Amino acid sequence: MSRSLVPEAISAYAASLVATETEAQRRLRAETARLPMAMMQIGVDQGAFLTFLVGAIGAKQAIEIGTFTGYSAIAIARALPKSGQLLCCDVNEEWTAIARRYWKEAGLERRIELKLAPALDTLEALIGKGREGDFDFAFIDADKTGYDAYYEACLKLLRPGGVIALDNMLWGGAVVDPQANDKDTLAIRALNAKISNDARVDASLVTIGDGVMLARKK
Repeated sequence: MSRSLVPEAISAYAASLVATETEAQRRLRAETARLPMAMMQIGVDQGAFLTFLVGAIGAKQAIEIGTFTGYSAIAIARALPKSGQLLCCDVNEEWTAIARRYWKEAGLERRIELKLAPALDTLEALIGKGREGDFDFAFIDADKTGYDAYYEACLKLLRPGGVIALDNMLWGGAVVDPQANDKDTLAIRALNAKISNDARVDASLVTIGDGVMLARKK
């Protein structure tokens, strides 16, 4: 069960029109739904959106920050060419063990590399190795207070024309609730404002799921 502001009936209708979900994704979604943190998984419509977006920009090299059980990684990796590569950054070995099983089932294990380490360490190591401008796409769906740092690092790593997609940028509607001032809401609210005024990117906040901010590097 994904976190979404879209009414359940509308989500179900949208999902019924998505013909791109694979059997591996359906089985992974069902297994993940039984976990206590199942709401962390993206929805079917959002998965289809990621697959479409990655394919539309012709991405070959991608980064994912926050992998959970691997559904979004499949959505991204299956849109890459066979020679493409998705680097997944996560710190949870239990959840990513599930992901690894389904990546193999989907025939994508060679297209996905998993780094079990703090994501910012991994990103900064890539920058240190001179990988700036080498990536086409980044998906950020991890700890919300870390989003700004992930955004800045990914912006360095992306080529001009590359796209960053940030999940949960409406945060259940809390971003427009003046009574919501917890650290996660404040971080998301501030980053939304920053990206919308960032001269380095073109941006659009898409109201799919729990809100996806898209930032295209100029």
